[in-house]
Amino acid sequence: MSTASAKEKSAACPAPTPDPTPTSATSCHRPGCASATKRESARRELPQFPNSPDASRPRRHAPLPPPPAAGCRPIRPIQRVAAMGFDKEASSSSSRLDAAAPLLPQHGGGGGAGGHLSSQPKTFANVFIAVVGSGVLGLPYTFSRTGWAAGTLLLLAVAALTFHCMMLLVAARCRIADEHPKIASFGDLGHAVYGAPGRHAVDAMLVLSQASFCVGYLMFISNTMAHLYPIGADSPASPLLTAKALFIWAMLPFQLGLNSIKTLTLLAPLSIFADAVDLGAMGVVLGQDASIWLANKPPVFAFAGPAEILYGLGVAVYAFEGIGMVLPLEAEAADKRRFGATLALSMAFIAIMYGLFGAMGYLAFGAATRDIITTNLGTGWLSVLVQLGLCINLFFTMPVMMNPVYEVAERLLCGKRYAWWLRWILVVAVGLLAMLVPNFADFLSLVGSSVCVVLGFVLPAVFHLKVFGGEIGWAALVADVVVIVIGVALAVSGTWTSLVQIFSSS
Repeated sequence: MSTASAKEKSAACPAPTPDPTPTSATSCHRPGCASATKRESARRELPQFPNSPDASRPRRHAPLPPPPAAGCRPIRPIQRVAAMGFDKEASSSSSRLDAAAPLLPQHGGGGGAGGHLSSQPKTFANVFIAVVGSGVLGLPYTFSRTGWAAGTLLLLAVAALTFHCMMLLVAARCRIADEHPKIASFGDLGHAVYGAPGRHAVDAMLVLSQASFCVGYLMFISNTMAHLYPIGADSPASPLLTAKALFIWAMLPFQLGLNSIKTLTLLAPLSIFADAVDLGAMGVVLGQDASIWLANKPPVFAFAGPAEILYGLGVAVYAFEGIGMVLPLEAEAADKRRFGATLALSMAFIAIMYGLFGAMGYLAFGAATRDIITTNLGTGWLSVLVQLGLCINLFFTMPVMMNPVYEVAERLLCGKRYAWWLRWILVVAVGLLAMLVPNFADFLSLVGSSVCVVLGFVLPAVFHLKVFGGEIGWAALVADVVVIVIGVALAVSGTWTSLVQIFSSS
């Protein structure tokens, strides 16, 4: 409708009496609000008036766009995230909004922009890709420490708690969306809630987690290669001269070159390849586990002591670490109202898959289960092919994983300027740490207990409690406090248990 026609209609009908309790379609944040339909109808009947309490004043600006769907907030520009290829490396804390991004509707309704949002099946796949990583290969050994029943229960409990904390972040972001419309990441939310200290806390945890993932990658590659192709002395004088360390030294020059690349766009698709290889490896391992278990059933146990349970808890938390991606995933979902259900379904599927993989690996090999389950498979051509495929994709995924670390380090130390020397120092530090840590699963437990518990449980509950403040109900208040207390207790006790295990193994 043009402005001229709006004025003609304004002259033809008297101005309505203003509503003493005016509302707008954009003020309803509850899905399925019954008043949204009435407001939409009134807006269509009286398009010549502005959407404000002063309804008696004729509109003098351009006509309003079509109203949003019921339960939606106003359309805002949000960060565009690739529909596929999510991985833990994408969980950077900084907000880098795409200036060319279209205005994406809250529920993906209509318009050209809606095609950029993710359907429920695609959201399910994105959650799967964001969570599942190489940590799954250490689950069978963890089950050999905790027992098959205790390990399964731990995975289910950690999956449920991780889902709960992910939804706490989504609720906190939605609550302050009007005051802070450009929250696109975990770090943005921390800055909006607690200012610079909030962002620094998230930055620190993300840097430690991302660097730890890369340490795990190098450990997996070097242990696998040393298993397939033993080199060096049987009893070297230094941990820097073991077969594992020699393979890491050989990889370092190539990693220094790959990590010196400023733009990693060409390496990003390898994230999808990595997850495809992970799934293939899991399928091969499950098949061989089943055949070995049917032929020979070693003795196993169901439950272990408290110290082993804490050890297993750290590995389980590491395996489900992906909370840094939940806000971009929710922003990219076409149907926000069903995002929670889709996330819950995906987490339940991953938990069942993890439990089956860990239990079958332990049931097949019993006490002989190794820290990396693929090294239990022998040297057959299929086993070697799977192990080499995993090594190749993790080798090329490491620079992408390190990118958030460089982003934070260069922002703090170099004023956001590219610094190749800083990247080289960080790569060498990661390599040296991978040489010194003796056991892959022990390291997963340490990272999960120390960093991932704080990042995945404590910070979301703290942010949620701060955002809702006095509006929060007693049940939600108790839940947040319980999560914080349990998270801190698990971080302290789990970290101590993991460190004791690492030093005793070395």
